[in-house]
Amino acid sequence: MANGSRQVAWEFFGSELKRRREDAGFTQVELGARVFVSGGYIGLFEQAVRKPQLDVAQRIDTLLGGDGFFERMWHKLIDDKRYAGYFAAVVELERTATKIAEFAPALVPGLLQTAGYARAVMVAGNPFSSDEYVEEKVSARRERARILDGTKPPVYWVILHEQVLRIPVGGPATMAEQLDHVIGLLRGRRVLVQVLPYSVGAYPLIGRMVQLMEFADAPPTAYTEAVYSGNLLDEPALVQRVQDAYDLLRAVALPPDASLSLIESASEDHRRCASTT
Repeated sequence: MANGSRQVAWEFFGSELKRRREDAGFTQVELGARVFVSGGYIGLFEQAVRKPQLDVAQRIDTLLGGDGFFERMWHKLIDDKRYAGYFAAVVELERTATKIAEFAPALVPGLLQTAGYARAVMVAGNPFSSDEYVEEKVSARRERARILDGTKPPVYWVILHEQVLRIPVGGPATMAEQLDHVIGLLRGRRVLVQVLPYSVGAYPLIGRMVQLMEFADAPPTAYTEAVYSGNLLDEPALVQRVQDAYDLLRAVALPPDASLSLIESASEDHRRCASTT
């Protein structure tokens, strides 16, 4: 579904939500309290500014009629089968974000991955899957990255733990190519990358992949990921706590110039390994 058609569908979702809410005699605040979001978020859903999470759509269905309309709409508009169910809503938000800040403790983030690196990650996690399945996932990941190539890309700030540079995902040649891709984006001023060196030791958000997103006309969100699960956080106080922790990471990470030098050095190390194998 094209982005324009998708937005029209979300506007229909919002207008139908408003109609059913008013027919049921609820204010935005009253409905929000019953589905565990703020009244302000109900207003954002109705304006098609913010998309609800699946569990919220299901609770709205139960409260406003129980015919499954809002859950079906959610699956049609967000549940892209190329992505894990818990991540599909994040992909939708990335497309409209004005700023994305990410911390990657173990892997190069998806928005920065080359096809070779992404393929190695997919095969490692799905060793018995068909080539078609792997290539579909790689293609979807590369499609996500296109938001960095647009005329108005989001400000993208990434903090990589040093181990991300050292783990030879896909082998040394693939890893050198991946780091060269990051270097190219850095030199082209498309992204800002800092490296968190081993020497820091313990650090905020230790071991946690975190993504923060800001928007022109909606509140910020935070996303954290665990094993085959993820949490999309909307609650303002919780998002602020994640932002505060991310700011602490920025404070202890290497500055951009030193980070670039370390990435270049790591790329050369992988390239030397590739030439001797």
